[in-house]
Amino acid sequence: MGEAALLACDWGTTNLRAWTLDKRGEVVAHKAFDLGVSRLEPGEAGERFQAEVQPALQAVGLPAILCGMVGSNLGWTVAPYADCPAGLPELAACLAAVEAHAAWVRIVPGVRCEGLAGAPDVMRGEETQILGWISQHPDRARGRHVVCHPGTHAKWVLVEDGRIVRFVTAMTGELFAVLTHHSVLKSEAPADDVAAFDEGLAAAGEGEALAARLFTARARVVGAGKAAETTPSYLSGLLIGAEVAAVPKLIGLSGRESVTLLGEPGLCARYRRALDARGVASETFDGEVAALAGLYSLYRSGARR
Repeated sequence: MGEAALLACDWGTTNLRAWTLDKRGEVVAHKAFDLGVSRLEPGEAGERFQAEVQPALQAVGLPAILCGMVGSNLGWTVAPYADCPAGLPELAACLAAVEAHAAWVRIVPGVRCEGLAGAPDVMRGEETQILGWISQHPDRARGRHVVCHPGTHAKWVLVEDGRIVRFVTAMTGELFAVLTHHSVLKSEAPADDVAAFDEGLAAAGEGEALAARLFTARARVVGAGKAAETTPSYLSGLLIGAEVAAVPKLIGLSGRESVTLLGEPGLCARYRRALDARGVASETFDGEVAALAGLYSLYRSGARR
């Protein structure tokens, strides 16, 4: 491990994760902050970054690169979306500059593509993980890959020759949260019942008529005597199963292509189980590792401009 040479941050809606990296991109130090942009007042992000984040990691004066919702209209400054197809060169060319007690501080732009029903689709933060995953092996910069990034707003991404060419967003995680907190399906029980999850996967079918399929989560309890505490697990399986079955087709895929799962390992494991149930091959990669690789690669490319 060498001396800290870069401050890298993944700054999202609910929290901020920050690392110092050495000249080879290896982690020197890490700290998490309860500073999600949804909790900050306008103009506060830059102030808190300078007052808390840089000093806490002894990074005052170091170059810094940040990704995520910090580049949105809720964050520090708006880093305009880069249009697809977009790879490392395109994103590095439009990093947004901000001032923060350092000679070089940049925010990674999000990515935009043609979406459904005539509206665009957008992402912020996931693009950095995807580019980081690509940068970790030369084979990933060649040919066609299907990447799924599970999360509150899950992304299904088509990558060709190292560039994001198209993607679609599924609000699966947010829908699960809304249903388990604010509907007739609300429950405080953990979603850790594997049998109920698998039951939900089977009930998802091909993902069509989801509103009707969702009611089975209640009917199985009040009409068939299933334990109410299994509802969150069943609902998780149903929602993820419906997403895995239906969403890839929205970006022109057959749904049988092998999938790269990129994100939080526990959530990726649920998606892998859903893919396995459909006979679809998948491989899982840690999103945090990919985010660091992406931030470091974008810094190296952007700092040369």
